[in-house]
Amino acid sequence: MSLETWQSRFETWLNQNWAQDDKAHDVAHLRRVWKTAQQIMQGTDANPMVVLAASYFHDVVNLPKNHPERHLASSQAAVETRRILLEAFPDFPGNLHDEIAHAVHAHSFSAGIAPRTLEAKIVQDADRLESLGAIGLARVFYTSGALGRPLFDSQDPLGKERELDDTHWTLDHFQKKLFTLPDTMQTVEGKRLAKHNVAFLVTFVAKLCAELQGDLCALDESVLRDFTPREAEY
Repeated sequence: MSLETWQSRFETWLNQNWAQDDKAHDVAHLRRVWKTAQQIMQGTDANPMVVLAASYFHDVVNLPKNHPERHLASSQAAVETRRILLEAFPDFPGNLHDEIAHAVHAHSFSAGIAPRTLEAKIVQDADRLESLGAIGLARVFYTSGALGRPLFDSQDPLGKERELDDTHWTLDHFQKKLFTLPDTMQTVEGKRLAKHNVAFLVTFVAKLCAELQGDLCALDESVLRDFTPREAEY
């Protein structure tokens, strides 16, 4: 059976059985992760069946970012993925279940699980890339709006004279997590893509900070200087 057929079957099952109100983690998100994963695994020995299944089921258990058991979501998703494959897709190769479950478990940033296989590294990178670039920018403000968090501290948007707190200020999340993601990437292609898309986010923050200073047509050069990823770092 082709990858395209399995992809179609997975999407059909998810659309019919997966109740998901979080539009930052919907079937469209899973489809994008798979598309990015395909780009990352080009020219590698990764098993595409493992990457495909893990891409589509990594968020099958998804807890809100402010949930006290958020860090346990990926381990629960790994267990649920095994159940789904066994019950809904009995013709899926059973010898791949362990590798898929590991990739699902290891994808999460909050879980802090080190990926042991190339497939898990690819899925982790592909999922984290969803937090960067234009899509990442849209998702971070969508999620913060759903949680009722303020956009930024207008008096000190970069937290220069206060402790950064991304549970309160949305913009703090850029420094607390998003700008650090290139350093966590597991693959060469993942690092390249992450660096490129972090640069976009830095430009956005530089524009925002300039506007907060009353200049609607400039970029804050100090933001570009302090946060743009450097070539030597990758």
